[in-house]
Amino acid sequence: MKICSACLLGIRCRYDGKSKANKKIIKLLEKEVLVPVCPEQLGGLSTPRKTSEQRGGRVITESGRDVTRNLKEGAKEVLKLAGLLGVKEAILKQRSPSCGCGKIPDGSFSRRIIKGDGVTAALLKKNGIKVLTEDDF
Repeated sequence: MKICSACLLGIRCRYDGKSKANKKIIKLLEKEVLVPVCPEQLGGLSTPRKTSEQRGGRVITESGRDVTRNLKEGAKEVLKLAGLLGVKEAILKQRSPSCGCGKIPDGSFSRRIIKGDGVTAALLKKNGIKVLTEDDF
């Protein structure tokens, strides 16, 4: 059993109201239980919502709204769920300010990617949960 970014499973929960269904991840459902999560929704943000990026230790929308608290709360809820289910691995959506593992937007809203972890990926790693991305499949 693994935690999985809900958008990778075809659930329309991304900022733009769409999904990022990944055929390889969906195929994995034939062999394994994947628990869908959307940290942004779990943190109280709506779908659709303004795009956001990490900047200076905060998570800010393109219009300037600080949504750091929402992403931190969502990450805590994902960690709580992982603990309740005894999950030790997660598959998270790459290049996300919340789920990104090793690659996140640079904070300039220019679509440029830099090294770094999203809020949820960082919290899960800190707590001993192995984080994979769709790029690992």
